[in-house]
Parts: sequence; structure tokens; C-alpha cells
Amino acid sequence: MKDSRSRNSAKASQPLNETDSRIAAALLAAPRASWRTVGRVLGISERTVVRRAAPLFHDRTLRATAVRNPLWFPDLIPLALRIKCRPNQISAIAATLARRADTVWVDVLGGGDEICTILFLDGPDARNSLLLRDLPATPAVQSWTSHVLLRIFPAAFDWSGGLLTEAELTSLRPETTAAATRPALQPVDHTLVTSLIEDGRASYADLARRADTTPLTARRRLETLVGNQVLRLATEVDLARLGIRTEALLWITVAPGGLEETGRRLSHHPQVRFASATTGPANLLVAVAATDLDALYHFVSDTIGALPHISTLEVTPLLSGVKRTGLVRPGSL
Repeated sequence: MKDSRSRNSAKASQPLNETDSRIAAALLAAPRASWRTVGRVLGISERTVVRRAAPLFHDRTLRATAVRNPLWFPDLIPLALRIKCRPNQISAIAATLARRADTVWVDVLGGGDEICTILFLDGPDARNSLLLRDLPATPAVQSWTSHVLLRIFPAAFDWSGGLLTEAELTSLRPETTAAATRPALQPVDHTLVTSLIEDGRASYADLARRADTTPLTARRRLETLVGNQVLRLATEVDLARLGIRTEALLWITVAPGGLEETGRRLSHHPQVRFASATTGPANLLVAVAATDLDALYHFVSDTIGALPHISTLEVTPLLSGVKRTGLVRPGSL
């Protein structure tokens, strides 16, 4: 049994080959792209895509999901927490947080005594219970700071690990046009959102069955939800499998008048996975994925250094990612 776990762990840490990496990147950029579309864009056969991608989903190397946009769900309170813990208890605290249904990201930071977690809390009662009851009652938690996410910049979600050309990305991305005014969500939409969070690649027939509607309606409503950024479809993968071995959170202080411009510019950068304006001493939180420390250095010196409105910067490397986009990473608990 021990040897089997060791073999599985070793396999999980090995980089994917070039074809599998490009298929994974295509599904990062377009989580519901058909096998035919992926094959056409990458210049390989549909049969090859199916043969390579299906096992990656089966063993959870690739995991399809979705995440809600708080702008459309006014009862949600999007919160980033930095939690200082006793080092000998940090794994247990991270695991406990990851098991919560309302945590989206859970990361152990580089010092080995701090966790950063992003939560979408269901209203003030859930927030107060966490901050005023649960955290104070946990002896291993030494202190914490909370930061409300004021504006999540959606461009950072369109991320593919830098493994595809711009032409390939353009071919993968569907042309969507948001409505001029925000339409009201229909009852069927809430069921579809829940179903897509559980499986971002669920078939239209499965979605229709769960929502008690037709496949055509399920498809039309899904396209409306995605086009209006009600939710973001996502494919999760351990970035080390793609040769990306350095991740960091950047806590940036930006002049208020330059916050929108800076957030938008960074959210379009190919190394940025997440960007949000926040409350707190730093008013911009950015998650960066780089191939190595040298690439992270150049991002800080060349990209951040060239932006005019930034006054201070804190870089916190990540030791391990326990949960991403609402999914617990295989083998992390």
C-alpha cells in the first residue's frame, strides 16, 4: 500500500508531456471546448484529444468546475484571510479550511506559519461566525487579517499557462457579448450554477435533467450565464505538471486614482491567475504563476516596476496549494 501511494505521488509530480500539456492549456483557456475544437486548434486529431484527455480527467489531473461572480450574488461576501498559525498545526488548519464549502482558495504561504484563503461567505452571519467565533476558538490560530474583495478583475481568469499562441487562444475563445443591462437570474440558472460547480463539463443532457428543462434551454442559459460573467467556468490542474513551479501572492499598494487601471493591466498579463482590489493596507491582491524564481523576479522588476501608480509591494511565495477554485487538490489532505 505504501509503495502504491509513493508511485501515485511520484506520478502526480511528473510534468505532462508536450501534447498533454497543450491539451490541458486549451482546457484551461476554454473549459467546455469540445474535443473536436481542441484538436482543430492544436492541430491534432479528435481521437488523440479524447485518448489523452479522458484519463487526465479520470485520475483528476484535470478537474472541471465553475465559480460564482460575487457581483451577481449580492448576499455573498468575498473575503481574503491571512491567518498566522502555529507551524506544527498549519497543515491541520489548512485542511480544515479546505473542507469548508465556502472556501475557494486555500494556500500555505512561504514562511510556513501563514495561510491565505479566499472565501465566498453567505452573508453577514456566516462572516461573523467565522471571524468572531470559529477563528478565536481555534488555539492554533495566532492572529489574522481580513480583506474584503471589492472588485475581481475577470481578465485574469482567461489564463492558459503561456503554453498556447495568441492565435490558438483566439480560436478557442467563444465570441460572447454581455447584455447592455443586467438581466435577472431565472430559477433554472441557480440549478445550472450548482451543477456546473460540481462538474464544469457536464453534458447539456445532464444539466437539463438536473434543472428539469430541455438541453436546448440548458445550453442557451449556460451561454447567457458565461457571457454575462455570472460565473466563470474553470479547469484546475497542479501547475507543476505544466512546468510552472513558482507561485506567489503580491500584496500591492496603489494610488486610489490608479487602482482600476493597474488592476486591469495586471489582470491581462499571461502570468497573472487572479487579481482583485481589496480593503486593507494593500489595495490590490494578485496571484502570479511563473516557471521559476527568475521568472518571478523579472515579473516583479519588469512588469510591476513599470507601472506608475504602485507605491509598495509585498511578495509572499506559496509553499503549497491545498484548494483552488473550490476544489481540494488531490493528495493535499
